Amino acid sequence: MSDPRRHVPRTDTLLADPQLAFARDRLGHALVKGAVQRVQQRIRDGEVAPLDAVGAVLASLPSTASSLQPVLNATGVLVHTNLGRAPLSPAAVEAVATAAGTTAVELDLGTGRRGPRGEAALAALLDAVPAAEAALVVNNCAAALALVATALGQDRELVLARGELVEIGDGFRIPDLLVSTGARLHEVGTTNRVTLADYRAALGPDTGAVLKVHPSNFVVRGFTRAVPVSELAAALAGTGIPLVADVGSGLLRPHPLLPDEPDLQSTLAAGADLVLASGDKLLGGPQAGLVLGRAELVQRLRRHPLYRALRVDKTTLAALEATLRGPLPPVQEMLAADLDGLRARARTLAARLAAAGIDAVAVDAPARVGGGGAPEHPLSGAGVSLPASFAAPLRRVTPPVVGYVEDDRTVLNLRSVLPSQDDLLATAVLAGAVLAGAVLELPAP
Repeated sequence: MSDPRRHVPRTDTLLADPQLAFARDRLGHALVKGAVQRVQQRIRDGEVAPLDAVGAVLASLPSTASSLQPVLNATGVLVHTNLGRAPLSPAAVEAVATAAGTTAVELDLGTGRRGPRGEAALAALLDAVPAAEAALVVNNCAAALALVATALGQDRELVLARGELVEIGDGFRIPDLLVSTGARLHEVGTTNRVTLADYRAALGPDTGAVLKVHPSNFVVRGFTRAVPVSELAAALAGTGIPLVADVGSGLLRPHPLLPDEPDLQSTLAAGADLVLASGDKLLGGPQAGLVLGRAELVQRLRRHPLYRALRVDKTTLAALEATLRGPLPPVQEMLAADLDGLRARARTLAARLAAAGIDAVAVDAPARVGGGGAPEHPLSGAGVSLPASFAAPLRRVTPPVVGYVEDDRTVLNLRSVLPSQDDLLATAVLAGAVLAGAVLELPAP
């Protein structure tokens, strides 16, 4: 009996194939060679015929050199941290692609000298939040808070309410971050109640700043009291102690659907000296930490040595500017969706799937903001209900579809799916139905 290893195509022979040579140019030699070696092993194991080697390698290659792949978010959570938070707008994606090459991120083309970094993105921020005198961008909101605590609170006290010592995702705790910068925390009030007198009593010569952190991922109800920014600002007037407000979600201005969510413009207008927020939540842009407020304080942060370690790259600046200047980003488009339109889309999708023999029903499906925003403020929504057995197969199709199981049914919530993605979603569900073992009734060609 002949040795089956004799029939395995050589590595150099496969890599020289024109189709795989093209893939090497696009994806890199190491990635394609690894795929070749895995297919060679499958040939040895009898899973692939030797003549099918090139096709098997091509089928196993990813579409890009990155392991990240597009996913259809049908969870109803608009800003889903596990799915990369805010999807970028087409304008922002185009801006990132342009900025990926050589670009004048820090060069004045008129003079040929070094210019201010990200000047256009910062100008777009200031246009969007006119109450701010100056702006700064770092790599996320936690970085913004760390920079503020280091520059204003190192070896000094940061005053904040006990009810605002929050924990966010993955066990990350705000007080741990603040203490790690060398600042000392001066907690005031109780878990559920804090008064202006509590803040006043805490102020002293060692006070570096007063912090107000929006508890964005939980709500305390009942016998509660908090001090609004406007009252704190009035109490701090003339003291020289800055008031810093972390509003979290990146809402630029008040939104009618989110009446309790603080926004940058209103917070600054109420008297905050600095306001911090995320760029990849309700703003709908790239991951970034936004710092806006008094010019003197922003410049102090910019000149601090830690800023160099936290500043963003050219692609983030490009995406942020395009998000602010360009058309409505996807998160804001999803937020603006009306219930009648969502229900109509759900009925159309359910009918299309039912015509193929799938047990699909249009249903109302409440959605939510996600990313710690408006935790107890549900959004109206609609979607399609499928058998529970569809949930896992849908995560294996291309592109994967992530929904959720409720009452023993898989729900695909359309509030977090753009209308332009409906056809792609339908095709993915049909592919998932095959993996789930459903018998489809496809129309004759």
